[in-house]
Amino acid sequence: MFYYLAIGLTIVANILYHVIQKLVPSRANPFLVLTSAYLMAAIFSIFCSALFKAYGSLSTEIKSLNWAGFALGLAIFGLELGFLLAYRAGGKISTAALFSNVAVSLFLIPIGILFFGEKLTITKALGVVFCLIGLWLLR
Repeated sequence: MFYYLAIGLTIVANILYHVIQKLVPSRANPFLVLTSAYLMAAIFSIFCSALFKAYGSLSTEIKSLNWAGFALGLAIFGLELGFLLAYRAGGKISTAALFSNVAVSLFLIPIGILFFGEKLTITKALGVVFCLIGLWLLR
């Protein structure tokens, strides 16, 4: 159940994300836009951190962090800047995210298999074929 709630959150957040990205004024400095977004995310994250069970004091929690959290920040920065610039370049909300997400899926399947022990099934292989057909149709 928790998985489906989490996926539901990602769907709703993704819809809002792309609609709001399209509404960012074209003359706004993209780096200030991202800075304001990260400030809001940081404030919200601090308040929401109380929703998850702590495994120790705040200093213990901070010490348990590794490089992945910081690398995630860089990945999010690239993702958000990429979509912001794609929409400014005339990208359509109906296809830009779809194209990007399908392409990402095509890369994540072999990454999951090679590095995370996931299995390639017939349905996943068919999914890859359909993704490739979809990318071809979106061109």
